[in-house]
Amino acid sequence: MSPLLQTELTRRLGCRYPIIQTAMGWVSDANLVIATTNGGGFGFLAGATIEPSQLEGEIKKVIEATGGSNFGLNFHMFQENAMQCVELAIQYRLKAVSYGRGPDKETIGRLKAAGVLCIPTVGALKHAVKAVQLGADMITIQGSEGGGHTGGVPTTILLPQVLDAVDVPVIAAGGYSTGRGLASALAAGAAGIAMGTRFMMTSDSPTPQQTLERYLAVQDPQKIRVTLAVDGMRHRMVENAFIHKLEGASPMRKLWIALSSARQWQRETGMTFGHMVKTFIKAVKEDPAQMSQVVMSANQPVLLQRSMVQGFPDEGILPSGQVAAAINELISAPELIAAIAGEAETCLEAICSRANRQALEEAS
Repeated sequence: MSPLLQTELTRRLGCRYPIIQTAMGWVSDANLVIATTNGGGFGFLAGATIEPSQLEGEIKKVIEATGGSNFGLNFHMFQENAMQCVELAIQYRLKAVSYGRGPDKETIGRLKAAGVLCIPTVGALKHAVKAVQLGADMITIQGSEGGGHTGGVPTTILLPQVLDAVDVPVIAAGGYSTGRGLASALAAGAAGIAMGTRFMMTSDSPTPQQTLERYLAVQDPQKIRVTLAVDGMRHRMVENAFIHKLEGASPMRKLWIALSSARQWQRETGMTFGHMVKTFIKAVKEDPAQMSQVVMSANQPVLLQRSMVQGFPDEGILPSGQVAAAINELISAPELIAAIAGEAETCLEAICSRANRQALEEAS
């Protein structure tokens, strides 16, 4: 491998290339992490959506298939089994954890003392600064081009802001899928790139074929846009029939859609029809707009499963970075990593060659 691709990220995470596969709910399973690791990248398990009873088994599966604990685990402190994730990361000596809504300084200290690197993801400068103050070893910044819940600052603006403000390695995310992108991030000062959508759109992804075809069909980046219709927060996702229905609905209609979807797709929660009606009536009397956002927020896992697990892309939500519009084929994760690394090396070597030629010309 060219020394041009050896960074603080590859040194500290022990991976061959400075390429991270992010933890996407119901996508980043053991198989995807194994494929990423074997390809020379660094993968994160989506601990926030793996059943607690299955989480340890998924960790063991990766260890057995890759021969070590050179991968990461993602979790959120608001999930019920957050401390289980912390304990398992320490027990199995995983290389790193990632998180959004992060743990407190004491928990971060426990992880660091056990040799587990803490790598939060942030979408704003102030959050990056705060994360480092709490003890983050590295920072992943996600620009507004990224999928799912996302901020409003583009990667090209956010990356230099954070690089100037913190003294830990910074990983760039949001809009990356090629070697050119990796080369540009490294040239700007990043330690590497992190990709979610691009790894989701590989042949190693567990995403149903009909849902992947829906992603491949998107050719216009403007069709992968931010909406507030789900829970009042910024979500970037592929336009589909469900989003159009939500955006065109009145507050009361949106609430009924939310409750109906919960009733239809999540009967195992124990929600009875009577309880659904009572909730609807109470919301009408109070604030149907606010209540619909609360219900939709709680219902998001169900909406994600409908599209990303059950394979009905127009009946749930399709989180996506805008980069999906530039992806036209599904290759394996190792093939993807090799292609990105090769193209990045070519780009960076061309810059070095240009600089050397100019130096020789000036010297002569």
